[in-house]
Order: sequence, then structure tokens, then C-alpha cells
Amino acid sequence: MQDFITVTGMVLKAEPIGEYDKRIVLLTKEKGKISAFVRGARRQGSRFMAAANPFCFGGFEIYPGRRAYNLQGVHIEQYFEQLRSDFEKACYGIYFLEIADYYGRENNDDKELLKLLYQSLRALIHPAYDPRLVRAVYEIKAIAVNGEFPGLIRGVSPDSACGCAISHIVTSSIEKLYSFRLSEEALEKLICCAREYRARCIPQKFKSLEILETSG
Repeated sequence: MQDFITVTGMVLKAEPIGEYDKRIVLLTKEKGKISAFVRGARRQGSRFMAAANPFCFGGFEIYPGRRAYNLQGVHIEQYFEQLRSDFEKACYGIYFLEIADYYGRENNDDKELLKLLYQSLRALIHPAYDPRLVRAVYEIKAIAVNGEFPGLIRGVSPDSACGCAISHIVTSSIEKLYSFRLSEEALEKLICCAREYRARCIPQKFKSLEILETSG
């Protein structure tokens, strides 16, 4: 008799295994970043077919195997299907997943990172938010959540619109993270700052970011 546990998380990656199976990477509230095999996920009519895909968020019932966990049951709360019909926003979303994958660790306390990812994807699909702002906020907050924020960049006044925005991003709760707006000039400055923070703190290259920057 297997000991099942239920974790709350989001699928970061999915890859085919064999003829019908998949291996997914989950960022979870309880166990950090973990891998799980999904038997028959690619088989027509499988109850896991829709759930074993990036962006799916919900409860995952798993049990340990020799090399990874195995998925036994799932209850998806949010599929973020809006991202599948908008190429640009899909690229942003995949980029967010890649950063979460970069920072996530097994058995790490990744609750804040998971919450940041979820709230940022919600902001991304909301028509009121500029995707460029969401991306800059996500990049800076991800660095802060992981304890790597280096402080204000030289030349950015704490009293400027950009400086105030950065202070808000770093210090506010994730629930209130996207509660501000910026002028186009201040947004451009924030985007530049986020780019510099990323260059300092996240040396990893991301395919989705290359697509975003060449297509934008």
C-alpha cells in the first residue's frame, strides 16, 4: 500500500517519456521543486492529459518512486488557458516558469516563490496590466524572495517614481505586488533596472527570454 501525499503546486515543465508517459516538474508549497512521472498522460482519454502540462496549478496526489515521485491523482484549480491563445503572453509565462525552475530546489521552502509565480501569471492574463511591467516586477521580486536583492542601482533616486516602485516591489506582500501604475518613462526605467538586476543575479540564459527580446 503506497503512502500518498497531496501537494499544492504548478507544473513548470513536461516532457514525454516512452510512448504514453510524461515526466513533469512541479514547484510545490510543501516540497519545493520535485519531479513526478505521469503514467499514460499521453494516452487518448487519460484523466491526466490536460493536467500534465505547464501552467497547471492545483493539488497533486503523489507517492515516492525510485527516481522521482509518481502522480496518482490531481485536482487542477487553474489551467491559465488564456496563455495558450496569445503567443507573446505565452512567452512571458514560459519565461516566468523558467525563472521559477532556476530558483526552485527540492525540499526548499518555496511557498513565496510559488505564490509569486501564481500571482504574476494572473496579472499577465489580466487586460489591465502591461506585460512589460509584470515581467519587470516578477524579475525583481523573484530576486528579492531568494535573498539576492543588491539594493537600488546607482543613479536611481529613492524618491523617483522608479525608485519608489522598486521599494514597493521588494517590501510589499505578494498579494499587493501589482497595485501600482507607472508612466511610460518610469516603466522604461524600471525595465532597465530589472534587466541590470537580472544580469547581476541570474546568469542563466533562457530560451523564452531570447524569443521575447528578438520579437519585441
